[in-house]
Amino acid sequence: MTKTIPKVHIFGIPFSKMGMKDTVQYLTDRINAREQTHVITANPIMIMSALEKPTYKEMMLKSDLIVPDGAGVVWAAQKGGDPVAERVTGIELLHELLKVGESHHWKVYLLGTTQEIIEAAAQSLQMQYPQVRIVGYRNGFFGADEDDEVVASIAELKPDLLFVARGAETQEPWIVKHREKLGVPLIMGVGGSFDVISGKLKRAPEWIQKLRIEWLFRLLQEPKRLPRMLVLPKFMLKVMRNKENVTKHIENS
Repeated sequence: MTKTIPKVHIFGIPFSKMGMKDTVQYLTDRINAREQTHVITANPIMIMSALEKPTYKEMMLKSDLIVPDGAGVVWAAQKGGDPVAERVTGIELLHELLKVGESHHWKVYLLGTTQEIIEAAAQSLQMQYPQVRIVGYRNGFFGADEDDEVVASIAELKPDLLFVARGAETQEPWIVKHREKLGVPLIMGVGGSFDVISGKLKRAPEWIQKLRIEWLFRLLQEPKRLPRMLVLPKFMLKVMRNKENVTKHIENS
């Protein structure tokens, strides 16, 4: 099954222009067809990492679908004159997929964060979506020497969806490295989503999201994120200075 996804390249990173509804439909079709899809929910910090580290960009380009998670990505596409339909956040996409998963009785595995948070997230999601089967979960604190064991245990359970939260620097490279052995139809990095689902962190109210200052709300809850957040003004400046080149796509750029 091949469907052409409308895309916009932001500094060489191909973002899907589909809105939430079309994204969910596209992924549902692929899950049901057992076609593996690695989804990256990307933000400006990840774009900047890709620009600074060729290996990170290479890794991102190996994924199957990159959705505009950050408000800054939506803004950049607009400034570059090739807008996306809307913001597609990882946490909302996770919930939308599980809603659909109820009628399909999909099996789900959760990986990452601390044991306490992942347990609470698993419990919360199972209560919200009783027809989905959460077949397993484990924390993200394991080294490379345990990778094979973790991958084998997930593969054995044959989940339809695998959500991974191990921090942007490790979760996507880990997925790319092990996706073949995992054999899961949909694999998606979800960053801090389990923190919100478990109740550890609050999601920004809608009016804050509309003002595009969700990053500030999160920073107030997690001040340790400040060094990461300092990349945002750099990204904005780069977009403003290179407005005519933001969405310009050069093959093999």
